[in-house]
Amino acid sequence: MPSATRLAVFDCDGTLVDGRADICAAMAAAFAGLGLPLPLPHLVRRAVGLSLPVTMRTLAPEAEPALIAALVDGYKSAFRQARAEGRIAEPLYAGIRELLDELRGSGWQLAVATGKSDWGLKHCLEQHGLSGHFVSLQTADRHPSKPHPAMLEAALFEAGTLPEHAVMIGDTSFDMAMGRSAGVRAIGVGWGYHTPQEMLAAGAESVALHPAALLEMVQ
Repeated sequence: MPSATRLAVFDCDGTLVDGRADICAAMAAAFAGLGLPLPLPHLVRRAVGLSLPVTMRTLAPEAEPALIAALVDGYKSAFRQARAEGRIAEPLYAGIRELLDELRGSGWQLAVATGKSDWGLKHCLEQHGLSGHFVSLQTADRHPSKPHPAMLEAALFEAGTLPEHAVMIGDTSFDMAMGRSAGVRAIGVGWGYHTPQEMLAAGAESVALHPAALLEMVQ
């Protein structure tokens, strides 16, 4: 039977880490590799958080399914090569490590629900020494794209937590809509890729402008 244990579910890119530069570089490599015009950076930024196939369909709406698949493969290849060459930074946002430690210390369980792949999330968390912080890791490899609630539902199941004892924390309207669809609180962060207005319109109960404010809102 699910318990009253509290669960904080975090998005990754734009919430825990700033992966914008790495994402834009891999996206540019994928499009250039197929001889396609490069998508505008602000359009790439707005699509962060969706699964890769949905992102590619958003950025190349006229593309046939085979071309979408090729773009996805090109992006993954570019990202893997960049990581192998030590060119992936994905820095933690200031105050995030302290926020996670404070939540854990006060009895919260932590989880991640992200548009990253299993491989990408694993490497990102290992890079920052955070692998042991989370009881559940949900990615786009095993679920429909946000804002479908499947990732959150799986995190709740794995943590043994009821929706009313959980909160979704993210930087996009997709995260907020996913939280609402799963019946959990949704709190936005203002240091990521969508505006506070967009997140509030998608169902955020509030938007934190820095991690210390987020800690107060979550509690």
